[in-house]
Amino acid sequence: MKPRLGLGLVLLAAALACNFPVEPAPVSSPPTPTSRDVVTPVETAAPVPASEPSPSPVPPVSGKIVFTCQIFKVQAANQICILNADGSGFRRLTSDDSRQHFYPSLAPDGQSVLYASFTEPNVYDIYEMTLDGQAVRLTRDLGLLVAPEVSPDGRLVAFTRWTPQTTYGIWVMNRDGSEPHQVFGPPDGTGWDPTWSPDGKQILFASDMAGSVQLYIIDLDGKNLRRLTDLPGLRGRSDWSPDGRSIVTYAGQPWHREVYLLGVDGSDARQISPPGGNSQGPSFSPDGQWVAFTAYFDHYGDDHGCEIYIMRLDGSDLRRLTDNDYCDYQPRWGP
Repeated sequence: MKPRLGLGLVLLAAALACNFPVEPAPVSSPPTPTSRDVVTPVETAAPVPASEPSPSPVPPVSGKIVFTCQIFKVQAANQICILNADGSGFRRLTSDDSRQHFYPSLAPDGQSVLYASFTEPNVYDIYEMTLDGQAVRLTRDLGLLVAPEVSPDGRLVAFTRWTPQTTYGIWVMNRDGSEPHQVFGPPDGTGWDPTWSPDGKQILFASDMAGSVQLYIIDLDGKNLRRLTDLPGLRGRSDWSPDGRSIVTYAGQPWHREVYLLGVDGSDARQISPPGGNSQGPSFSPDGQWVAFTAYFDHYGDDHGCEIYIMRLDGSDLRRLTDNDYCDYQPRWGP
């Protein structure tokens, strides 16, 4: 079943972030989440001799991960869900069963979530919702807006704007929705999926301005544009490490996508996701030691089999956080 009300254009924007699954008829109510993987401490095989220093304990994962949860198994009714980074505390944040919600991100203080939501044909607006469910609409009459993210200092919001006349562009506005303006876009090129540098002075985004889709960095004032990547099959949804030194992104052909880590200058690009999971949409943990992403390791080939996973930067210690019969995707990790 295809979404109505002119959502064909909307789904083109959404497809930049993830392979959308097939859309069977919606169920009457959200299914109850099933069991989750519980990470237990690894026991030491033998006591450490008293003469040797004890190994440093591995710090537990912390923070919260917000993501799009397709609980009704139809794109037109996507919802926003959240859980703790250890897999506990799963809950749904949005409550309108008939409306599309997606592209969530946590504010820097971890107390609210920004996301895009359908309001009328070919119009998506940006909302901010506190963790107790109080939502405020930030934009009106700007067209199709997706992928909002608050700047590190909490003052600004970067987002993607699409209109039939101008296609995709990178825009910035004040946190309250005032003074929206384009940072990059037509007539110079297209841009989508913005994310902030840790100092808030630059924006990382995807563009096909040179033919293939690649990542670019631009100053907040729209100057000093430079290309960062040269990866085949790059998609868009990426993230900037908290220390400002690294980027995570994903690339590859459908059902064969992988997560890549590279330097902020584009050097040393290397795959870090374990192979065979169709991994995508990565996001750094607040301490920069982990990456959250969507993958199909446990349900490969199932259109509704995308789950939220985390791993260390070298691809080790893979952990699945969700285990549902619907798609969980577009994770963003915050405090």
